Amino acid sequence: MDIFGLLPEFGGLIWTLIAFVIALSVIVAIHEYGHYIVGRWCGIKADVFSIGFGPVLYTRTDKRGTRWQVAALPFGGYVKFAGDANAASGKDEAAMAEAAVDPEKLRHTMHGAPLWARALTVAAGPAFNFAMSILVFFAVAFSSGTPRDPLTVGEMRALPVGAQELAVGDEILAIGGQDLPSGPDADLSEVIESLPRTPMLDYRVRRDGAALNVTGPYILPPLVGQLIPQSAAIAAGLEQGDVITAVDGRAVSAFSELKEAVEGSDGASLALQVWRNGETLEFTMTPKVTDEPQEDGTFERFLRIGIVGGMAFEPATDTPGVGEALGSGVANTWRIITGSISGLKQMIIGNISTCNLSGPVGIAQTSGAMASQGAESFIYFIAVLSTAVGLLNLFPIPALDGGHLVFYAYEAVAGRPPSDKALRVLMSLGLALVLSLMIFALGNDLFCP
Repeated sequence: MDIFGLLPEFGGLIWTLIAFVIALSVIVAIHEYGHYIVGRWCGIKADVFSIGFGPVLYTRTDKRGTRWQVAALPFGGYVKFAGDANAASGKDEAAMAEAAVDPEKLRHTMHGAPLWARALTVAAGPAFNFAMSILVFFAVAFSSGTPRDPLTVGEMRALPVGAQELAVGDEILAIGGQDLPSGPDADLSEVIESLPRTPMLDYRVRRDGAALNVTGPYILPPLVGQLIPQSAAIAAGLEQGDVITAVDGRAVSAFSELKEAVEGSDGASLALQVWRNGETLEFTMTPKVTDEPQEDGTFERFLRIGIVGGMAFEPATDTPGVGEALGSGVANTWRIITGSISGLKQMIIGNISTCNLSGPVGIAQTSGAMASQGAESFIYFIAVLSTAVGLLNLFPIPALDGGHLVFYAYEAVAGRPPSDKALRVLMSLGLALVLSLMIFALGNDLFCP
């Protein structure tokens, strides 16, 4: 049973907070477990593994002497290794002085372990975030499958088009007199662009081995396949499965007609007539300016209401090979990494708005919105956020994992670590920079349109 389907008000404040806490806790647990387990493999003892900060709600100590705990403020977590003074991995001078008299005990501290062990332990947090994302994307690709060739009807969607003859299992050979391309690199876009924008089209199909001419709905109707978080469509109350039948009183039969109406609105409010489970509803929404990545790494601005479309039917799929699904997982993770870096670069040079940077409020709202669309969407979002968290932690900022790795690189080249005084100053500056970034992102959440 999909428990998320039982929560129609998941977009409300309480459920949004619950979704945010679940998403953040999973990501933090994976990240910190990466530090913990690789540190353990490298011979570094962990004193505390904590999910959350503040007053401890639950604790137990394992046979290795590590205290596992859940704290009251579930907005982060940490691993405190032997020799650490605090959750930020500052050096405990007294503990290190005590450990220094015993080489074996010193070896099991974070600050007394070999350089390679410390570097692997720190790098493991982001690496585990990326690994989690790859595994989730792999599972999604493996379970969802790849569209069958030739394009085959898997399940018909509910649409307000009346009687039609297209049926489950039909292999589509042509639409509107246009033969469909086949093969792994088949692109239907040219065929779709040439089709008349009418509610019904002629299809040529293969059914039970025989070729037939049947009627069916326009292949890309103005259907709400998915809703984009923090969009006009979400704010207006549209739902997955809705079908837009008219915009400002003009009937639309194709998703491309809806897109053109939005892009041609100049940002003015649009009146949408929507079909939902046999009922006709009215909605009004104002498109938002959105910066969208292009294939060359640049961004272009478009007016959007936050709807992802879909075919008039669910395509039948075949289960991909393990290698193909794993490749998809790696490719999706890499795409998020490169897209995030490109977006940050474009914000820095001023090509796109800094409002694209979300803070905790925006992430919480997105968590709730994705959870309201089902468990699969929510888990997919967690994987996307896990990649972003892993990437952020690799930035060369003191107080982040990337900053520690820079210190270790300096130690490898210079033959000695930075002085304790320099480390304290740099860590304070890094912490101030991270807090400033969080405040800036929070301002975006509160004041950006």
